[in-house]
Amino acid sequence: MNKLIQSAKQFMSNEEGVSAIEYGLIAALIGVAIVTTVTDVGTALNTTFTTVKNKLGGAG
Repeated sequence: MNKLIQSAKQFMSNEEGVSAIEYGLIAALIGVAIVTTVTDVGTALNTTFTTVKNKLGGAG
């Protein structure tokens, strides 16, 4: 039982996992930024191509 408590204390004092969590959060935030940017660019491109199509008299 004493060994279990000692292992638990060692696990709680280990800071390597904190770095992994921080890197994971940074990666998630970068992913959200990329998705947001790509969505905005896609919307802008769609609007631009629709405008060009309409000015050229395209069907559809």
